[in-house]
Amino acid sequence: MDYAGVVVLEILYMIAFLALTSAGLAIVFGMMRVINLAHGEFVMLGGYTTIACAKAGIDIYFAMLVVAPLVVGLWGLIVERLIIRFLYGRMIDTMLATWGLSLLMVGAVTLIFGSSAVSVPAPIPGYQLGSYQMGGYNLFIIAVAILLVLALWAVLRFTRAGLIARGAMQGADVVAALGYNPRKVYMVTFTAGAALSGLAGGVLAPLTGLLPSSGGAYIAKAFITVITGGAAVISGTLSSSVLFGVINQLTSFGAGPVIGEIAMLVLAVVLLRLMPQGITGRFFRNGT
Repeated sequence: MDYAGVVVLEILYMIAFLALTSAGLAIVFGMMRVINLAHGEFVMLGGYTTIACAKAGIDIYFAMLVVAPLVVGLWGLIVERLIIRFLYGRMIDTMLATWGLSLLMVGAVTLIFGSSAVSVPAPIPGYQLGSYQMGGYNLFIIAVAILLVLALWAVLRFTRAGLIARGAMQGADVVAALGYNPRKVYMVTFTAGAALSGLAGGVLAPLTGLLPSSGGAYIAKAFITVITGGAAVISGTLSSSVLFGVINQLTSFGAGPVIGEIAMLVLAVVLLRLMPQGITGRFFRNGT
């Protein structure tokens, strides 16, 4: 029974991890059809911001929940104004530009923080589940992911900003018909997506040491989660996170972590072959 509890909690943690790291990319892709290959570096920047703030004596919760999203959101705004806004509708050009941006960010972080791993202690101690020692901080990550999904759903469903967002998912003509400048909406969207990436990086920072190259691990899982989920922000991200989280953890417990990662990739290939428009393109009809 204890072992079953461990498996369930680890599955919930992996689902939360995928949802957190994919939310920012899902918003940008779902509303703007922009694939940001620097998304992993945005997450990494949120982690470095949290660690730098914690070492400077700033409360770690304030650093991860407030400072990291603000810093990365501001960086996202700068990137959108200087690069992305000139490339709307040109997916390949946007992918190449953001890939180059990711290399620039890795080099800049290496120059500032060095190439050694940096970390900060988890603010929540572990706990005992039967004969197993569990990470208490994982429960906090699960809670943050749940609150984030609920907040996004509420905003998209019940607010005027959500109406504009759903209009943006349909196209620039719909946004213009609502009386808004599509480019300003896209600017806010990209900034919000960057801020969510910073939140993910900040929340995940205490779990493992960060390296300037850590973004590569984030973008790989976020990319397959978002593309497999489809264009719908909430239902797509949540459905693919649940599916990949369950498969990854069950396979990892049975055959090891490496096989678990391979199982995720194989499942992604199979799903995209069977459902080219993603899970939500097959089973859902709305934008959330």
